[in-house]
Amino acid sequence: MSVELITILMFLGMLLLLASGLPIAFVLGGSGLFFGVLFWGPASLHVVIANASNLMRADLLIAVPLFIFMAYMLERSGISEELYGVMHRWMGSLKGGLAAGTVVGCTIIAAMSGISTAGVLMMGIIGLPAMLHRHYDKKIAMGAIMAGGALGPLIPPSVVMIIYAMLSGQSIGKLFMGGMIPGLILSLLFIAYILIRCYRNPALGPALPKDERNSWKEKFVALKGIILPGLLVVGVLGSIFTGIATPTEASAVGSFGVILAAGMHRKLKTEVLKTVSLQTLKTTAMIMWLLFGAGVFASIYQGIGASQFIQNLIKSWPVNAWVILILIQLTWFVLGCLMDAISILMVTAPIFIPVARDLGIDLLWFGVLYAVNTEMGYLTPPFGVNLFVMKGITQNMDITMEEIYASIWPFLCLQALGLFLLMIFPEIGTWLPNYLLK
Repeated sequence: MSVELITILMFLGMLLLLASGLPIAFVLGGSGLFFGVLFWGPASLHVVIANASNLMRADLLIAVPLFIFMAYMLERSGISEELYGVMHRWMGSLKGGLAAGTVVGCTIIAAMSGISTAGVLMMGIIGLPAMLHRHYDKKIAMGAIMAGGALGPLIPPSVVMIIYAMLSGQSIGKLFMGGMIPGLILSLLFIAYILIRCYRNPALGPALPKDERNSWKEKFVALKGIILPGLLVVGVLGSIFTGIATPTEASAVGSFGVILAAGMHRKLKTEVLKTVSLQTLKTTAMIMWLLFGAGVFASIYQGIGASQFIQNLIKSWPVNAWVILILIQLTWFVLGCLMDAISILMVTAPIFIPVARDLGIDLLWFGVLYAVNTEMGYLTPPFGVNLFVMKGITQNMDITMEEIYASIWPFLCLQALGLFLLMIFPEIGTWLPNYLLK
């Protein structure tokens, strides 16, 4: 059977199984194994053992459960209340200041967790009721929280970047640094949009009444609320960027630090540790099964020869690298409407990374592009993760799913602008890592 027909059958079978609602890990592993036995023979079964062995020996993946534990523990540590208090006091006097301050809080949380939902949950539970109580527009308030939370996969430490580093062979330290400037640019774009829009229409985000505003003394006293978050960020990212610790060691430092923070806020209880550990186990198990299933599919796909066929086909097109890069971005965007970031990476990486390498595309820049594109996937209907997290937060409020969908479009446009800027000016994602880690 021709390679072309095998390619069509494998991807068509995978898409049909995905449409049936089966878990994506079993869809990838099961379809890969089926077509492997069908076209390769019983020898393909060795791929399962090889992939399981490779997964167990991937030292870099040790950081994944530790960063996930860190993110879940942050939700219970009491840091978010103090962090929001700082933003409330310093930015509440501005029109739209509470929403802009929420984005700042989400940015700081992203630098401590690496997971999108952490910022949405932590700032959403505290910030959304506060903003609605002060008559903020629902769409501005919800959009700020969801867009700010989406910075998690881009601003280090990022679980998505750890997996990309494993697949592409890139330095995790460079990838982490590469996400810093794009993440801060997007955060500033969100803040600027909120402040400008609320300045032009104060009804969207009223400033705090004068009698509720804080004095300068109270503002500076409140800054103690960012000491612990600051120490966590410095402890994790600083140790990686200075070379003191590997990402795995830094994840252990962060996990220990957030446990200490929870203890200092008197939130460190047996029930909390049990719940957080169970959540970490479930999430880590899901990711590992996904990595295993996708590894089986990709290995069999490459063994049959179809992967090389697609790479040769793309390279033979009478177009330049920019056209292919744009098509890849569009593919990621469409898949982001239907799948989670790690699933998309595992499905597309075996094809797109070799193509990018052969076309001379910097894989560091390529990984940062994926992280920015991934942010959009967390906000795009119908299956954007942050949309459903927000629905869970607002289930007892007078807010519909349609209003949640409507709130994210301006921020999606800003994310698209950020992606465009990164494509036109690659140095946004490559200058800092290449300067600090020569």
